[in-house]
Amino acid sequence: QVQLVESGGGLVQAGGSLRLSCAASGRAFSSYTMGWFRQDPGKEREFVAAISRSTGNAYYADSVKGRFTISRDNAKNTVYLQMNSLKPEDTAVYSCAARLSYFDSSGERPATYNYWGQGTQVTVSS
Repeated sequence: QVQLVESGGGLVQAGGSLRLSCAASGRAFSSYTMGWFRQDPGKEREFVAAISRSTGNAYYADSVKGRFTISRDNAKNTVYLQMNSLKPEDTAVYSCAARLSYFDSSGERPATYNYWGQGTQVTVSS
C-alpha cells in the first residue's frame, strides 16, 4: 500500500514556474514507476510525465516536453515535477500516481496506475 500527498500547486502568471512535490508513505517507494497526470473539469485525465522505478528514465507528453522535468529522490520517498514556462493551458488539477510495473506502452494510461494522490490545483493566468 502506498499513500501519496501532493503539494506545491498555486497561482502563477504565464511564463512563470512551479515545482510540485509528491510525498509517498509506505514501503518500497523505489519499486514504483511514478507518474504525474492532470485534469481540467469536464475533460479526461491527461498524462503529463513519468519516471521509471530503477533507471530514472523520464517520459513526457509532447505538450510539456522541454518545459517540465520529472525527478525522484528515493531516499526521501518523493517525486517532483518542475514546471517552467507555464502557459494558461497548463491550468489543471495535478495528481501523482504510482504503479508497480515498468513504464511501457501502457504507461500513459491512468487506469494502469495502482495508487493516486488527492491532487493539487495549478492555475496559470494570462
